[in-house]
Amino acid sequence: MALANAFSGAATRYWLGIFPQVKRELRHWHRQAMQIPDPALRHQALVTQHAERGNLDGAAAFAVLAPRAHRAQVVRASVAFQVTYEYVDSLAEEPSSDPVANGQRLHLALLTALSPHIEHPDYYEFHSGDRDNGYIRSLVNACRDALSALPSYSTVEAAALRAARRIVAYQSLNHNPHGGTHALARWASNLTPEGTGLHWWETAAGAASSLTLLPLIAVAAQPTLGASETAAMESAYFPWIGALNQLLDSLIDRAADREAGHHSLIDHYASVEEAAARLGAIATRAMQATESIPESIQHAMILAAMSSYYLSAPGALTPSAGMVARQVMDAMGALATPTMIVLRLRRDATRVLADTILGG
Repeated sequence: MALANAFSGAATRYWLGIFPQVKRELRHWHRQAMQIPDPALRHQALVTQHAERGNLDGAAAFAVLAPRAHRAQVVRASVAFQVTYEYVDSLAEEPSSDPVANGQRLHLALLTALSPHIEHPDYYEFHSGDRDNGYIRSLVNACRDALSALPSYSTVEAAALRAARRIVAYQSLNHNPHGGTHALARWASNLTPEGTGLHWWETAAGAASSLTLLPLIAVAAQPTLGASETAAMESAYFPWIGALNQLLDSLIDRAADREAGHHSLIDHYASVEEAAARLGAIATRAMQATESIPESIQHAMILAAMSSYYLSAPGALTPSAGMVARQVMDAMGALATPTMIVLRLRRDATRVLADTILGG
């Protein structure tokens, strides 16, 4: 009964209060992207907003944790941050004379978005285009203006910046076509917490995930927040929840990554059986990690929803992905069923709507 009530309450807050604001925020950023004069940058901004819509909706889901008085600021900050992440990540994958420097400079937007008082760097210093009509700066300013309005952001700022620095380091090393994965493996191995037994690519997955900082933005809306709560959340989301998030993303993007020649984290497993066993174990640890956080049921529901989002995707319908899906859904337990039903229905409705529009 407690689980059903929690799910019902969170779903009501999200669909009736948060989701409509997400749509408004995304309409605003769509209009901003349309004003980008450089056609290549404009195309990339619009494509990422469309292709990564699920990630943008998911980023805002953490606003269910925020008090009503500051929920709008949490949505605004989360959406702006995630739009920035998806955009600069897509640009970092494009050819560059210095891909490492290009990836690092573009991803500095994430650190700037979390730091209300630092100056904007030249994000496009190593990129071929730069005429974006202030698009990145507008996203960054929207995020940090919203963060400045949250009563406890100063409490979580250091942890949020640590998470962002891991993202920047990962993306810089991951987009190095000349060094292979050796530098990334060394960095991730040194980052792996003792006693976790994580492979380096699993730690790297946790470092790459924006889920390690989005809940920090949400709890910054609390009128008072203790350092112990912040520390508990940071250790739960990195590495466990973040690792599961990014590995599932890699799983459903496996075919697309291979076609594009992009590095795939999931490909480091020796077999489908090993991947299924490892992701099942990581999912179990991730679910256990939510138990140490205040409002643990809410975090567990978000974790189950995130897993269901990926595992209800078309890319999860292959036999090999299905083996992974069963292990992860088993780890989610009773929360897996309602979230999977909701997300499958939504995907079906979206597909029917798209088919109707295209058919008409």
